[in-house]
Amino acid sequence: MVTDKYMNLKEMKLMISGRVQGVGFRHYTRTNAGELGIKGWVRNLDNGDVEALLQGPEEKLNLMLEKLKSGPMPARVDNIDIVEEKESPEKEEKTFRVVH
Repeated sequence: MVTDKYMNLKEMKLMISGRVQGVGFRHYTRTNAGELGIKGWVRNLDNGDVEALLQGPEEKLNLMLEKLKSGPMPARVDNIDIVEEKESPEKEEKTFRVVH
């Protein structure tokens, strides 16, 4: 049975570009996701971008997007593309983790 707690669970896949590797961006993402109760993962890509999968209520995802726009010092976020957005995840993540 689906409870109200999970009724508004959404999913976003993001591609984040700029100076986002080697500056603590994944740790920053994991820390903020934990504070907001967001599940999913974050990983570096070979091209220098960072990819993230976020699952949570829409209002929490919007807050997370705002935090990611600035990133940690000395990161520089040039662009965040929402490459995929779903009204409900096909597979619900249990935690938020850094993928290597």
